[in-house]
Amino acid sequence: MKKIIVLTGAGISAESGLKTFRDADGLWEGYAIEDVATPEAWQRNPALVQQFYNERRRSVLAAQPNAAHLALKKLEEKFEVLIITQNIDDLHERAGSSNMMHLHGEIVYARSSQNPALLYKLDKPDIEMGELCELGSQLRPHVVWFGEAVPMITKAMHEMPLADMVILIGSSLVVYPAAGLLELARKEVPVYVVDPKIPEVRISNPLIKIEEKASLAVPLLVEKLLKHE
Repeated sequence: MKKIIVLTGAGISAESGLKTFRDADGLWEGYAIEDVATPEAWQRNPALVQQFYNERRRSVLAAQPNAAHLALKKLEEKFEVLIITQNIDDLHERAGSSNMMHLHGEIVYARSSQNPALLYKLDKPDIEMGELCELGSQLRPHVVWFGEAVPMITKAMHEMPLADMVILIGSSLVVYPAAGLLELARKEVPVYVVDPKIPEVRISNPLIKIEEKASLAVPLLVEKLLKHE
């Protein structure tokens, strides 16, 4: 079975109604990134950070997978598929994709603010201040903030050279270390780039650019790949 690695960014979830991480004005849902998405913000005002991610979690739970998410599940009929996503939502999982890697965490989980390995699947939208892990420390969102290590990046780096094909969907390729993953694909491997505004891609691989929304382009691409496999 050929292995396809799909790299997804905020663009694929935007079509499900979730705002992209950083809008043109540099804000995320009206907040400065530095105030809600850094360890320093958590130290300064944990209640604000908690509230912000509770709101994001509610938005995620209200959203539905779109045609692009659903199409990627179909790829598993004939390919070994690994989706490496920068997104913290669970729309790929709800669309049925079975092999996932979340580089920046998963908002539907809480984690200990003392031990990052202690994770708790949430059965409600909010994490309350005063909710503690088993070690007695405050629960926080299971997301990677600016300035924090990206625990899954090493595993993702090991996977990239194993791909027979790469599909990049809805990523501006500006957030590192995730943006560097494409460079690890073998040079003969074709790379499909799907985005209404194609980012600059600095690799020597065969590039197939599809300048279109993911919900329109991905189902067509998947049908083409399944047909020719």
